Formats: sequence, C-alpha cells, structure tokens
Amino acid sequence: MTTRAPLVITGCGVVSPAGIGLEALTAQKAGPAEPPAGDYPPIPLAVTPDLRVEDYLGKKGIRTLDRTTRLALVASNRALATLDTPLSDEDRARTGVAIGTSTGSIRSSTEFSRETLIREKPYLVQATLFPPSVMNFCASQIAIWNRLRGVNATIADGRVSGLGAVGYARNAIIQGHIDRALVGAVEELCPQSAWAWHLSGALAPGAAVGEGAAVFVMESAAGAAAAGRTPLAEVLACEVGTLGMYDLRQGLATCVGRALERGGVPGTAVTAVSLSASALRGLRAAEEAGVRRALGGPLPPRVRTAAVLSESFSATAALQLADVLAAWRGAAIETAGDVALVVVTGDDGNVGC
Repeated sequence: MTTRAPLVITGCGVVSPAGIGLEALTAQKAGPAEPPAGDYPPIPLAVTPDLRVEDYLGKKGIRTLDRTTRLALVASNRALATLDTPLSDEDRARTGVAIGTSTGSIRSSTEFSRETLIREKPYLVQATLFPPSVMNFCASQIAIWNRLRGVNATIADGRVSGLGAVGYARNAIIQGHIDRALVGAVEELCPQSAWAWHLSGALAPGAAVGEGAAVFVMESAAGAAAAGRTPLAEVLACEVGTLGMYDLRQGLATCVGRALERGGVPGTAVTAVSLSASALRGLRAAEEAGVRRALGGPLPPRVRTAAVLSESFSATAALQLADVLAAWRGAAIETAGDVALVVVTGDDGNVGC
C-alpha cells in the first residue's frame, strides 16, 4: 500500500457547545444556553451558546438561513479569519468546499414535508422552506458567501461524514482539481433529531444530544509554504469504510492499520487518541478494543471531546479533530513530534480514522 504526500491544516473555525473558536474548546467547558425553539424530549442538550451570526456575517441575507447553514457559515468565516495570509481572489478560484452532513438540515426537510401534508391543495407550501431542505444547500452557501469557485461537495455518511469530507478534499487536491479546500462537517440541534435519539435508545445513560460545526482550511504543504501560512497540523492519512458491520473491533482495527501504513507511522508512534463512542450505548468497549488491536498495545492519552460536546452525529469527527488542535494549542498534550489518531464508529458498521 503506497503512502501519499501529507496535506496540512492552515486554518480552523469551530462552533460548539463550548463556544466559538479553539480557545473555547481549550477551556473544556460547555456553557449554559437555551435550546432553539421547539418541543424537545426530556434528555440533556448541549447547545451552542450566544450564536450571533450577524457578528460574523453581517445582517444582510441571514434571515432565511437555517441553523445548519448558520453554524457552518460561522465556522467557515472563522477558519478563513485564522489564516496567516488571507486568500486572494485568484486563490478563491482554486478553493473548493467539502462538507459532511447527515441529511442536511433535518428540521428544514421535515418542516417542508409537513407543509405538503397540512396545506390545502395544490400544496401551497412556504417557498422559503424549500432551499434549506436540499442536502447541498449548506455547502453551496459556504461557497457563495466566501466567493469560492472550486469543486463543491456534500458528503452524507452519518457519524463518519467529517472524515469522508476530508478524504474527498484530499483526493481533489492531490489530483490537481483545486489547490485547497474548506473541509468540515456540521450538525444542528433540533427537536426532530433529539426525539429520534431519545426514542431510538441509542444514547448511553445521561448522554446529551449536541450540535456544532468545525471547518478547516486544507492545502498542500508546498502551497502553504509558498503563501506564508503556518500549518496547525499535517494530515498524514484518512481512511473510511463499512468494515465493522459484522465485527466492529476487527473492522476498526483494519481501518486504523490502513491509515498507519499510508501515513508511514507505527502504532507505537501514536501519542494521543480521540474516540467517538462514549455517548453511544454498547459501542464504547468495541471501539476501544479495535484501537488497541490496531496499535498493538494500551491506548495512548485521550482527548475527551465527547465529555464536552456529547453526541453531535455527522459533526462528530470534525469536532474531534478540532478538539485535538485545541488540546495541542492549550498544551493539554505534548505537541513536539506528536501523532494523534482520531477514530469514529457508527452503529451502522461505518468506521473511519
């Protein structure tokens, strides 16, 4: 199996229940916040506090944006704002977007569907409800607001969506279709998804349903150096697959093994690990066992994202990656020569790292 040239992360924007920015994640405290309007089930909720979109995007054009798009736009705005050297207009022509999601805005799609059932024929639905109900609305809005004219993709793969977006953007950059990309994932908190989690019984006792978005600027190491942008981290490898449908432990071990081989990293070199399944009933032990099998030893020190951000479904992997960057920046774990492993599993058999 051949290795690939690493890409680098040069910018990061994150919106989470801890607040806005890596600094909020470093504090590792989820601030109190009122949930968005709606009838929520009697379970803990992890809500993004003080999400004043107009502070970052201005007031024009935000009224009809759904919560999914608002979260992702603010994260994208912050990611671009953290760059050492801003993107020129020529850069924007060669910058793409790859965003992970579950089904887009679940609230928007269900409310639009409900309109078709309760309105009198010929189904006089509210036209403003339709655009956000389309799965790729969020990614397209990121491109429009930031004048990015490269490839534009929406990756829907459940809890692994964020890593699917990283893999897509990586291929697009390596194959020369774009020079860089805004890459990440988003999940909104809404009554529809919260009730689904509550009624499914998939959450571990006391686990909260959360939300958030994390977006990264990814580019080649050579491109970043030429532009004078300092890398926050290298992305050595990214692997996803439906490998855990019958044996989650072995499927995850295989996935991690592939990533280590592609990245040219032995298991003993991994110095930090971020696991995803602590908020899900019945998956935590299998996830830990799969990683131990792949690394050939005990688990390295952990970055405990779920302790603050809880279950954020399609935003899970992106928020974990942001939390690793926050831990490095806050010196919660050593950074010199550090290799972090971000692992995501789903009860549908999908795994990624």
